[in-house]
Amino acid sequence: MKKVLEPELIDLRSKLKFSFETGEIWLGENRMMLMHVAAMGAFRNEIIQSLGLERARGLLVRLGYASGVRDAELAKSLPSNDCPEAGIMLGPMLHSFKGMVRVEKRKLEMDIPNGKFAGEFVWENSWEAQTHLQEFGVGTDAECWTQVGYASGYVSTFVGRPVIFKETQCVCKGDHHCYIEARLLEHWEDSEDYLKYYKPENIAGRLIDLQEEVVSLRASLNKTALPASVIGESETFKEALDLASTAAAKPITVLLLGETGVGKEVFAHWIHDNSDRATQPFVALNCAAIPNDLLESELFGVEKGAFTGAQQARPGRFERANNGTLFLDEVGDLTPAAQVKLLRVLESGELERLGDIKTRKVNVRLIAATNVNLQQAVKDGKFRADLYYRLNAYPVNIPPLRDRKADIPLLLEAFIKKYALLHNKRIAGVTDKAMKMLMTYTWPGNIRELENMMERGVLLTASDEMIELKHLFAGVADLLPDEVELSPQGRVNTQSKSSINNLIEEMIKDGISLENCELMLMEAALKKTGGNIAKAAELLGVTRRQVAYCLEKEDKK
Repeated sequence: MKKVLEPELIDLRSKLKFSFETGEIWLGENRMMLMHVAAMGAFRNEIIQSLGLERARGLLVRLGYASGVRDAELAKSLPSNDCPEAGIMLGPMLHSFKGMVRVEKRKLEMDIPNGKFAGEFVWENSWEAQTHLQEFGVGTDAECWTQVGYASGYVSTFVGRPVIFKETQCVCKGDHHCYIEARLLEHWEDSEDYLKYYKPENIAGRLIDLQEEVVSLRASLNKTALPASVIGESETFKEALDLASTAAAKPITVLLLGETGVGKEVFAHWIHDNSDRATQPFVALNCAAIPNDLLESELFGVEKGAFTGAQQARPGRFERANNGTLFLDEVGDLTPAAQVKLLRVLESGELERLGDIKTRKVNVRLIAATNVNLQQAVKDGKFRADLYYRLNAYPVNIPPLRDRKADIPLLLEAFIKKYALLHNKRIAGVTDKAMKMLMTYTWPGNIRELENMMERGVLLTASDEMIELKHLFAGVADLLPDEVELSPQGRVNTQSKSSINNLIEEMIKDGISLENCELMLMEAALKKTGGNIAKAAELLGVTRRQVAYCLEKEDKK
């Protein structure tokens, strides 16, 4: 006797379309695909092995939830959805229709307007339980994660309220069948603990954090822990950090060189924290921020009555940094008198406070920094040569941000996290358009400018939104053509487009062919990169093979 199909199943079958000509399968307006259960099982097992049970469970629950949401939207459009319970039961039918599991209803009570929902269902022939048992055998936990997520996503979307399904029995635990129960979120006592599986997790970020924790733990055992403020993976940055690392283990005086805002004080902290003085004081002084008549007293201390206003004796930065590290920023701005006294302290390890005749011993590791060309300052007679040679015993040149563009995404992530926490916001990241501009900007203010810009972006962006270009740069419209450029001050350069148009007109006027134009661009890029074909290709946005082919073709002419 031929079985009569239920109306709901007829509705579902009418929505399923196979298009062999286009290689597509459609269920309503959602594109689908067929996959081997064994392949899905292998994929599931690899996730578990790679991420561990808890993270794998969360990922697979969210995968199922997303599928349930899509199917609920489809179910709402079906003619057989003529009452709330019928609509809910389309979910189990879709679950079975896709070959995931056979579902049998045991209980369904719902009165959503009055906050009531309770359901109980039996699952049989679960694909997920089958693959889990094959790989791991019988255990102590329920393992049908994607299916629980699917049920929760479907019902929550259909009724418009968060409904959580839990698997209370599972064949993976040795039970006769899988059994699930459903309630409104607020009716589960442990809802907060269970809800964590439904919240997206930056797994890559967590793995990186875990890796950094391992590195930090190993480093702490060797007294070389990296502070969180040291961020960078580019080659130029690593070279500078390697130099700093070598210096950290020695008492040698270090001179940090680089433009304003590159992070010289961060490097100074890193050297201190990775030295044998890490538990001792780290004292910093910006020599350019102190008036000349007070600079010596700040450095070397003062005795009571040494000058008008000196009402009590006070130790200077050298004494406060005794047995630790003294960081002198903008050392190129020291007065001639301060230079003489600084040299004496470095050579003898002794100092005298202003207005005192008593000599005091100090044991200080000095790290100096400047963005001034000290060699030129020596030639100009503005800086003592003997002090320069003393400070320049171990120079470390910190690269500007424009030479370490690969570090910008890492720095962005750190600054967004920092200021989102400060301003009590959740920021989803930056838009592609904003990222493109951040990667092409020249950053005259270096990391300090980037940090300030990201604080502005976080402040102007609504919670859970992405930082847009207009939040970062002044005077930028919502929509920008690709050829728009920014000035070093962060404003739109309105002449760039017209300049390009003029250049194009001149090239057409001179009869330059497209082939010759391409060759000229490649030769210019090679000249800019010192003959490095790979870097030239990166500048032009093409492959290395394309550049090499074009050059080979020209050589054969």
